[in-house]
Amino acid sequence: MRLFVGDDWAEAHHDVEIMDEAGRTLAKARLPEGVAGMARLHAMVAEQIGQAADDEVEVLAGIEVDRGPWVLALVAAGYTVFAVNPLQASRYRERLAVSGSKSDAADAHMLADMVRTDSHQLRPIAGDSAQAEAIKVVARTHKTLIWERTRTGQRLRHALREYFPAALAAFEDLHAPEALDLLERAASPAEAAKLTISQISGALQRAHRRGDLAMRPRPIQSALRTEQLGQPDVVTAAYAASTRALVAVLTVLNQQITTLQGQVEAHFGAHPAAEIVLSQPGLGPILGARVLAEFGDDPSRYATAKARKNFAGTSPITRASGKKKTVLARFVHNDRLIDALITQASTAIRVSPGARAYYDKLRARGAGYNTALRQLANRLVGILHGCLKTGTFYDEATAWSHHQNATT
Repeated sequence: MRLFVGDDWAEAHHDVEIMDEAGRTLAKARLPEGVAGMARLHAMVAEQIGQAADDEVEVLAGIEVDRGPWVLALVAAGYTVFAVNPLQASRYRERLAVSGSKSDAADAHMLADMVRTDSHQLRPIAGDSAQAEAIKVVARTHKTLIWERTRTGQRLRHALREYFPAALAAFEDLHAPEALDLLERAASPAEAAKLTISQISGALQRAHRRGDLAMRPRPIQSALRTEQLGQPDVVTAAYAASTRALVAVLTVLNQQITTLQGQVEAHFGAHPAAEIVLSQPGLGPILGARVLAEFGDDPSRYATAKARKNFAGTSPITRASGKKKTVLARFVHNDRLIDALITQASTAIRVSPGARAYYDKLRARGAGYNTALRQLANRLVGILHGCLKTGTFYDEATAWSHHQNATT
């Protein structure tokens, strides 16, 4: 006996539908988020199972999310849970209703029908360990804060360009502690012009830039006192207030990024696969944690290296029709994972002779910088897959022997 559950989730409730193997709706309801809702779902399933033995029943559930307490509870109950990509769900919905109509109950029906007819095309939620999930939580938050710091820094740069361009000449890195210290102290051109060498040196010292104490204070002071076009006083005061607010946000972000970096390293270091991941060229504790977190650690999730590459989004896609054939990069991918893998590739060409030779060969064939990095990243994913599958550390000669033999 097989039952199929479609679960259209929202923040406060779930619309669910239970369907049999013939596609008939057996039950449907709107359930509250939390323990009460999950208990009611289990009761609905139990009502349909009736007198059947537990080992004779399989429950397959489709939901457009792959994490959270609700999903974990479904997995813990023994259901086979499929995390349906929203793009897949949207395309499937068009098969059922060309009118474009949409409702939560209809989406629950669609998801149930989708796992009934196409479960062989869907990927079940991986059974990642609690350690891997913990790494994912801190690694994703750490990266999110870095992205937020970049966005806030761009807002600060834009504001300074409008009323205080001399500050941009004085500070190359607006995220740097000494830049934030001095901008908080002197957010307007008039205030900055009054900064003394001792005040600037104090900011550098507090930022632990002791090697710059002899060289940087005077150039910073000179840049801040450069004559420039300005805004009316009242507008300048408004910009200065905005700058201080952005500086305060950046200061907190810097502190929390540093704190979370320690958490990422601690959680990642405790994982059994950490040493294998760290043996890969271009991967340190932070990048390695991101890669492990996004791939997960379920040993059965990726049957082949190609499956891992496809999930990573580094492998190309081929479109062929008649005599026409094109090979394109994948534009639908996990942004966090692809960002880490491309960063790994850009570092690997500096530390791995094999990676550098492979990259140079791609460039010699006419591949652009980004294309070559993506192809190198794809190769590195395959190497990582082999190391994780066999439980072995990265070996430079083994990893690139095929390509070295091909060139000789």
